[in-house]
Amino acid sequence: MTAVEEDLAGAWSAWHAEREDTLRAPHGWLSLTGLHWLDGEARAYQDLPGTWRAVGTTAEITAAAGDGVSVDGEPVDGTVRVEPVDGKPGVLVAVGERRVEVIRREEHLGLRVRDPQGPTLARFTGVPAFPVDAAWIVTGRFTPWEAPRVIDVDTVIDGLGFHPTAVGTVTFTLGGEEQELIALGGEGGELRLHFRDGTSGQSTYGGGRILRTAAPADDGSVRIDLNRTLNLPCSFTAFATCPLPPAGNLISVPVEAGEKSPV
Repeated sequence: MTAVEEDLAGAWSAWHAEREDTLRAPHGWLSLTGLHWLDGEARAYQDLPGTWRAVGTTAEITAAAGDGVSVDGEPVDGTVRVEPVDGKPGVLVAVGERRVEVIRREEHLGLRVRDPQGPTLARFTGVPAFPVDAAWIVTGRFTPWEAPRVIDVDTVIDGLGFHPTAVGTVTFTLGGEEQELIALGGEGGELRLHFRDGTSGQSTYGGGRILRTAAPADDGSVRIDLNRTLNLPCSFTAFATCPLPPAGNLISVPVEAGEKSPV
């Protein structure tokens, strides 16, 4: 292994270790133990105390002081309402050591239960990945649209949509073929490339994977390191609501780089 290859592998190993540490977080994606959609009837869910129901765009929680339910550090004794934002991380409600994430997806309100003692988290031993290879690092070109656009994509849940903001396209050559992907916007000008490829549903998750890049350079060039392609939460748990890739975001060759399907 050359010095350059050693540097690449070392940097990737450190990055991937940090990624796995994030997945091990007590209330992270691997802690999910349930997903429940609310309706207008106040009812109990799973083994959660109190009752929960949807009231318009808010979730109404009714609990007694001894139930151990709190919102923003304040114990619930009676009825409170929380209002999550569509498509964003939800409002966290503490129930003992668990966290109930109240989410909104389009007009639907739901509860995601995060339990640090959950079975998926308990059995997690790491994320398998393809060997790191510099051949999977290419330079692409970002072409911004005149203005960002909210696009419609499907999710892993039938009938439930997601509406991310796309900012342009990224083109690059891979396997001797030109590829073009719609790029979603991210923090600090980063781009998010959500795609399927020839490995999807085989060695990698069928719902696609995602790659975050740094902000494009002034000339539009963007470094695409496919070794850092990630699984979405839905590859680990049935209780997430992941979007699927934008229509047409298919790389025409197998991308044997980045994370594989979890074992």
